[in-house]
Amino acid sequence: MKRIIGYTVFWIAFGMTIAFFMPNVFVSVLFIFGLLLLGYFMFCC
Repeated sequence: MKRIIGYTVFWIAFGMTIAFFMPNVFVSVLFIFGLLLLGYFMFCC
């Protein structure tokens, strides 16, 4: 369980770093929404 939490925290930090360089908030929200959908489909399907 600790590995899964560590893996998740690492990728959250990576995503926040990418969001830091996004040109505006709208693009960041679209990027986050797209990755959430991708993660959901990869985990559940």
